[in-house]
Amino acid sequence: MRCVLIASTAAELLFYWADAAFLRRLRPPHAGQGPAVEDSLNTLFAPLIISCTALLEKLADTYTCFATERGRHLHVLHMFGDCLYIAVNGDGTESEDDLRRTLFVLRRLVEAHCGLITLDSHLVRKELRPADSEQRERVWSLLRGLLETYSRLREEDQSFAVEAVERLIHPQLCEQCIEFLERQVVQYINASPERGGDEVGHAFLLVHTKLLAFYSSRNASSIRPADLLILILLVQDLYPSQSVEEELGPQKSAAGEVLPQGPKRSESIPVSGPGSHGAAEKDSDDQDTDDLSAPEVYYTPEPSPGRHSTGSESWSEGAEILGTGEADTADVQMAEDLLQTLGSLVPEASNPRRIFLDASLREGYCPLLPHTMHCLPLWPGISLILLTKGPMTQVAVTLYQLLDGFLVLERKLEEGPEAGAPRSYPFLAELRQRMDKFVKKLSGQDIQLQNTWVDFKNKIFSRSEPGSSLELLQAVANVKRQLCSVYRQLFLASAGHSLSQGLRDRAQKLMREKLLDWRDFLLVKSRRNITMVSYLEDFPGLVHFIYVDRTAGQMMAPSLSVTEKSSSELGKGPLAAFIKRKVWSLITLARRYLQKGYTTLMLQDGDYCCSYFLWFENELGYKLEVMEVPVLSDDSAPIGMLAGDYYRKLLRYYSKNHQAEVVKCYELLTVHLGIIPSELVVQQACDLARRLWEPSRIPLL
Repeated sequence: MRCVLIASTAAELLFYWADAAFLRRLRPPHAGQGPAVEDSLNTLFAPLIISCTALLEKLADTYTCFATERGRHLHVLHMFGDCLYIAVNGDGTESEDDLRRTLFVLRRLVEAHCGLITLDSHLVRKELRPADSEQRERVWSLLRGLLETYSRLREEDQSFAVEAVERLIHPQLCEQCIEFLERQVVQYINASPERGGDEVGHAFLLVHTKLLAFYSSRNASSIRPADLLILILLVQDLYPSQSVEEELGPQKSAAGEVLPQGPKRSESIPVSGPGSHGAAEKDSDDQDTDDLSAPEVYYTPEPSPGRHSTGSESWSEGAEILGTGEADTADVQMAEDLLQTLGSLVPEASNPRRIFLDASLREGYCPLLPHTMHCLPLWPGISLILLTKGPMTQVAVTLYQLLDGFLVLERKLEEGPEAGAPRSYPFLAELRQRMDKFVKKLSGQDIQLQNTWVDFKNKIFSRSEPGSSLELLQAVANVKRQLCSVYRQLFLASAGHSLSQGLRDRAQKLMREKLLDWRDFLLVKSRRNITMVSYLEDFPGLVHFIYVDRTAGQMMAPSLSVTEKSSSELGKGPLAAFIKRKVWSLITLARRYLQKGYTTLMLQDGDYCCSYFLWFENELGYKLEVMEVPVLSDDSAPIGMLAGDYYRKLLRYYSKNHQAEVVKCYELLTVHLGIIPSELVVQQACDLARRLWEPSRIPLL
């Protein structure tokens, strides 16, 4: 039983997601025609929201977590600006850290959707809760779909479990794809008159959640690993990964082309004819597929999932599963209503999609810069993604610089007389000059901004006594709101630019032709990117490992297969699932200890020995001295990239004492058989880290 919601301090519901079990609890089937779900949620959570707001006003503090009903129902709360985020779990499947991580990721998704208007509570309310009910449902469906996709990937995919990008390791193909993306895709589109003012800054290829190749144009800003992970999440939401059988099945061709399947968010239904596996027969002596090439077998498709099928369940389905005889008409109607709500997003409206990503430009760092993401599916599981920036990018940079200046001014004014007279602030003259220039460029197009700016100048630069601190703070808030309003009008209210359909079709067609012979290999390779076979001889007793380069935001790990239809060194199904649970619990435990300041962990867990190491190196690979890492409070941002980028802050903290050299951060998690002595575990960890660091094993960027 789960629920996630966003509310304003006035107890207005801005967004909610709830599973079927929570909705049944909220509106019992026998209750008849009751109030709408939104009204019921408002009634249920209003006392809690009002209580939090009152505590913040009186004590400048509030509760962040509590349990009810004998500890079974866990509530986690966090204030982001003037919005209260609440997560509830009533079935014991999620911990406090899990719920807090979900809230921080939801906040990041809201920022990616809304951009800099998250700085203004009034405008973000308008964006998350539009007056038009259909538009509101579209926005909420988008966020719900992303939340569900994130939760599924966090439970299934190692890269999302540790929050790092996984590369598909094949340096030769990677290099060829980067060269192809540069010459045939990016340079061609940017030189074409059909691009309509848009410029492709980044192009990359994904095979499921794994990155095959990434190319950035010369003038493009860099993409942070955390944002790349968000982009992978968006692609998975648009085109969810399918089963191996569907991907490797025969593709209908017309004039030699293979048509991709359209976007979908519902459950995959296998449809395959006889010989679907044998159709991909080819000589693959020079391609290492770990003996997992598509076998030459025939099979009968499984029946389509029925209403009570439990296949491909996401966490939206809830933990309470009713038997066939227990489901009455009201329950069925409730489930259908929920599915209709979650599936109402029209994929065509989301691709291309406006998205806001952090960028490092020549002018400096600029968070939430507007981009347009074009996701071009080549085949099920393989996609080409283009990131473009429009002609208004410089305006977005200017708006951020102005907003940042007013935020600094606001903090100074809140300090009171200790900060000195407002007119004496050294940065105020430059801020005034920039703002005057920006307002002049608008040429009276935004009268409200012009009037607000004149009112602000009259109050702070008055020759007589300037206004009081409260008046100045209100004037600053008004200017910030008008700047955010301009930002919203330019980048959210307008339709935005996108590449012409002809350019997209050409890029899609050429990329398909390039990868056609590699298709089956890539799909199999993505399932078994790295295997333990090549490590067992040198590292006896090693069961599994995850190696993470936190500077680059990339990870390497042997594949963990938990399905009955695919095999690995761990066999089929139960054993792989058992090891997977060990690995996931180790990730959680390592984060908990790192939060308390520990960078090394080793424990005996039944028949296994689990270990975790975090260390720093310089550019040449020499290990740097151990340093105490900061101890974080329980309600701090969860450790990871998506929830605040802990490792980027950790690197900045450590680099203060190593300013003359480049500092890199690495993590290694290992699972060994319990009979291996701890001294040997440590030695193997050192040898394994050294082997994985070798440049020959790092895929080309």
